[in-house]
Amino acid sequence: MRMLNRLTISELVTRLASREVSSRAATQACLDQIERLDGRLHAFISLDADHALAQADAADRALALGATHARQPLLGVPIGIKDVIAVKGQPLNCASKILGRYVSPYNATVINKLQAAGAVVFGRLNMDEFAMGSSTENSAFGVTRNPWDLSRIPGGSSGGSGAAVVADECIAALGSDTGGSIRQPAALCGCVGLKPSYGRVSRYGLVAYASSLDQIGCFSKDVRDAAILLEILSGVDPADSTSVPQPVPHYAASLTGDVKGLRLGLAKEYMVGGLDAEIKAAIDAAVAQFEKLGARVTEVSLPHTDYAIATYYIIATAEASANLARFDGIRYGLRVEGADPIELYSKTRGAGFGPEVKRRIILGTYVLSSGYYDAYYLRAQKVRTLIRRDFLKAFEQVDAILTPTTPTAAFKIGEKADDPLQMYLSDIFTISANLAGICGISVPCGFTREPKLPLGLQLLGKPFGEETILRLAHAYEQSTPWHKEKPPLAALAG
Repeated sequence: MRMLNRLTISELVTRLASREVSSRAATQACLDQIERLDGRLHAFISLDADHALAQADAADRALALGATHARQPLLGVPIGIKDVIAVKGQPLNCASKILGRYVSPYNATVINKLQAAGAVVFGRLNMDEFAMGSSTENSAFGVTRNPWDLSRIPGGSSGGSGAAVVADECIAALGSDTGGSIRQPAALCGCVGLKPSYGRVSRYGLVAYASSLDQIGCFSKDVRDAAILLEILSGVDPADSTSVPQPVPHYAASLTGDVKGLRLGLAKEYMVGGLDAEIKAAIDAAVAQFEKLGARVTEVSLPHTDYAIATYYIIATAEASANLARFDGIRYGLRVEGADPIELYSKTRGAGFGPEVKRRIILGTYVLSSGYYDAYYLRAQKVRTLIRRDFLKAFEQVDAILTPTTPTAAFKIGEKADDPLQMYLSDIFTISANLAGICGISVPCGFTREPKLPLGLQLLGKPFGEETILRLAHAYEQSTPWHKEKPPLAALAG
């Protein structure tokens, strides 16, 4: 029997339903794996093992009394949580010193949904501070490492979530995606990462970075698990005015394996200079595989792609500047005393925020300042509209768009730490989806030769077109071996 922590959601649910295994045993297997590996991997910031096991015991009692996975589809399944999503009674630090010992007094809506589905919600997963970064090197709690190579980054900002899923420290995990923070670490760690359309999943209880871009999504070991999680997480929420009252499909039902006749667009602007040769070869092979499966691949154009990075970093930093103003040392978290309120604010923020967060706040304050608002922020919003129109026009011709997820495989820890611009370019293929509000998924599509590092392909879909990209991703996944590959975890434990 495979170790319980290595199972997918659907595999574990089948065994739990038959009473072949217990939720306590599955949860303990995850905790044991964390004990073995996380001293070197550092995917988790904090962990309440007793609370996790108490939830598992409650799930086992419910199963013994006749509860079914038809009513509670995640009953007994351990799910890890990125440290930017509120869980009542658990720390909520956003990987930042400024929140100090803050403990959340309430649940995010997605946590209520997971708990209603019976999940064992546990742990706080490492991330770039306030989700600002592409490598999980910006955490106040230390760097998370890639399970395939401890000298390399796991991606960011949800690097802890990606690393934990791939290292079998949890069955699946939640993350957030503002410019690629789910899809990019999923690609670099070698798992599935799904960013839903803007408005598909409630963001109530997600600590805001950039409110018009943020979205909660999931990391999973295969596409079916992503479909299962998305159905549970989706739906309108009165607590989030940006959530949209769209019907929630039975996403797993779309995983038929049949993609014959589906039209797949290959964005010519994404196959550009700077794209690693091994990634280009993997994407070419993926295109050939989709054609073999019966999809029709055609070239499409997204002409404003070149402006996406600049547009994103104006809008995201402007919104961050406004959102992070609440962290002032008065209401919660760190407080460094000063002679007057201004000095208190300055000292608290100076001591509490890390360099990357300070950089983005300063950039955002600048582009919103008098005399520069029209030149930067207002113009960026206009370009954002053009980028969205590019996608909507392309989707008149195709059902989904295929791109690389990242321009390179995972780079060395520290390699880009002193060059913020190069770090920002790590998200060049993912940020446009957030600007446009569309859905995207990253799935494994191969490996580099030496060293062996995972590569990901990205499928982008129409607004609320998750069924289509899940169908395509599942068909590709099941016809290729990449999702079955595992990193050398025994060596990691040593």
